Amino acid sequence: MNSKAISGGTVHKLPDDLHRALLSSPEALTAWQDITPLARNEWICWTVTVKKVETRKDHIRRTVAELKQGKRRPCCWIGCIHRVDKKMSPSVRWALSK
Repeated sequence: MNSKAISGGTVHKLPDDLHRALLSSPEALTAWQDITPLARNEWICWTVTVKKVETRKDHIRRTVAELKQGKRRPCCWIGCIHRVDKKMSPSVRWALSK
C-alpha cells in the first residue's frame, strides 16, 4: 500500500510521525484502513493533544500495538473535543473543567 492511500480523520489530518509508524506495520495499517473516519480521528486526536513529546511517542507506539490487537478506538479517553458536528456531552464538559 503506498503512503498516499493512508486515510486521515474527520477533523484531524494524519500527522507525519503517526503516518510513519503506520507504514512500518502492515498489520496496523490494514486495521487503520478498516476503521471508520471517526475512529481514525479519535486515534489522531488522542495522539496529538498530549503535552509531552514522550507521551506522544508512547501514544503512537500504543496506537500501532492496539490496532494490531484489534482495538478500534483508544480506550478510556473522552473523545475528540475538536469536532463541531456534535455538541460536547455533559460528562466531557465536566472532565475538561477539572
